[in-house]
Amino acid sequence: MARHSFNPTILREYDIRGIVGDTLTEADAYALGRSFAAKAHGEGARTLAIGRDGRTHSGMLEAELIRGLTEGGVSVMQIGMGPSPMLYFATHYLDVDGGIQVTGSHNPANYNGFKMLLKGRSVYGAEIQELGERAKSGHWHQGSGTVEEVDVRAAYANRLLQDFSGGPFRIGWDAGNGAAGPILDMLIDRLPGRHYAIFTQVDGTFPNHHPDPTVEANLADLKALVADKQLDFGIAFDGDGDRIGAVDGLGRVIWGDQLLAILAGPVLEAEPGATIIADVKASQVLFDRIAELGGQPLMWKTGHSLIKSKMKETGAPLAGEMSGHIFFKHRWYGFDDALYAAVRLIEAVSASGQSLTAIMDAMPKSVATPELRFPVDEVRKFAIVDEVRDRLTADGAKVDATDGVRVSTPDGWWLLRASNTQDVLVARAEAKDQAGVKRLVDQIDEQLAKSGIERAEAVH
Repeated sequence: MARHSFNPTILREYDIRGIVGDTLTEADAYALGRSFAAKAHGEGARTLAIGRDGRTHSGMLEAELIRGLTEGGVSVMQIGMGPSPMLYFATHYLDVDGGIQVTGSHNPANYNGFKMLLKGRSVYGAEIQELGERAKSGHWHQGSGTVEEVDVRAAYANRLLQDFSGGPFRIGWDAGNGAAGPILDMLIDRLPGRHYAIFTQVDGTFPNHHPDPTVEANLADLKALVADKQLDFGIAFDGDGDRIGAVDGLGRVIWGDQLLAILAGPVLEAEPGATIIADVKASQVLFDRIAELGGQPLMWKTGHSLIKSKMKETGAPLAGEMSGHIFFKHRWYGFDDALYAAVRLIEAVSASGQSLTAIMDAMPKSVATPELRFPVDEVRKFAIVDEVRDRLTADGAKVDATDGVRVSTPDGWWLLRASNTQDVLVARAEAKDQAGVKRLVDQIDEQLAKSGIERAEAVH
C-alpha cells in the first residue's frame, strides 16, 4: 500500500501551500490527488473542475494532481490557466462536485499550492489535516477517471458583466502579470469608458512587482498610470485574482475596509437590514458606516474560508477582509472574486453620482497603523495571544476575542492576533489622531513585552 507524508508546514489553515522543490513537490501533488479522490468518493463526488494560475511550475503540479485524481477514480474537467475565482465559477457553471485550483496566490514566485472545494464548501482547517492523515495511511480509492478540457473563459467574462450598469469612467488596471490578466483583457473590451491596462501578460516570475495589491509599494506603477493619464481611479489584482487593490484619482490607496464601505451602500439598498461581515482587522469606521446604512455589521475571524462559512450561516449578501478579499452573495455566488468586486465598484461609484475621489474625501478620517508583524516561534504564537487576553480581561479591559484580542479604549482600538499562515503575530491600531495611535501602540508593546516579545522585532 502506497503511503505519503506531506511536509507539515504546507498543510495550512485555508489551503495547501509551500516552496516548490523544497517543502512542496510533484509527489505531493500526486498524493493530494489520490487523497482528495478518496475523500470525494466518500462523499459521493465523482467529477471535479481543475484550474491553475500562471506560475512556472503550476502546469507540472496540475499534471500530477490530475494523475492522482484519475487513478483514484475521479473524472476531471480541466479548465486551464486562469484566476482562482474562474475555478470557483466553474464549480457552479459546470456539472461538477467541486474543484481544485493550483495556485501560489499572492506569494513569491517560488511558492505554489492548492485551493480546494467540495460539495459547495471550501475544504480547510481540520479537513486539510485529514487529507494529510489519509495520505500517511495510504487509504486511497482505486479507479480510472477521465479528463476533459473545457474552456469557460468567455462564459466567466460574460457572467462578470451580467446585469452590469455603470460608467463610463477612465480607469487604470494592473494585473501584476498574474493569472487574471487574460480575463481582464476580455473584461475591459466589454466595459464602457477608457481603460489602460498594464502587466496583463501572464509571467510566473512576476518581473514588474510582487503580485500583492494590499502592500502599498506594489501599487506604485498603478499610481503612476493614474497620474500620467489623469484617470478617475485604478484597480489592481493579486497573483490569482482573488484580492483587489484600488487607488482613487489622487493615487490614494483605498483599503479593503474602505472598499467594503463603498460597496455596502447599493447592497443594503437592495437588501435593507442585511448582515455585512468584515474581519477583525477592519476599521471601526466601516462597522459604523454599515449600521448608519441600516445594515447589521458583523465582525468575524480573518481567513477567506472562515468568512465564506460565516456568510452561509448568516445569509450575508456581502463580506470582506482588509486583505482585499471581497465576497458577494448578492447577484453572485458568495466567493471572493477581485474581478467581480471591480465590476461592482464601478457600479457603486456610478450610482453614487460622485467621483471615487469625492467619496474618499467624504469618508470619516481616522489614523491607523499599517499591519505590524512580529516574528515569533510557531509553538508560542497562539499562547502569547492567550496570555495577553487573560491579562487584559483580569484588568477589566474591553476585549473582543472573536479572533485574537481586539481591545477598545477611549482612544480607539488595537488588535493582536496570531497569523494562521505564518510564524508571526499581527497587530493593528486605529484612533482619531496620531497621539491616540501612539498610546495604543504603546499598549501593544507593553503587552508583548510582558510575554517576552520586544518591539525591536517588529517588521512591516
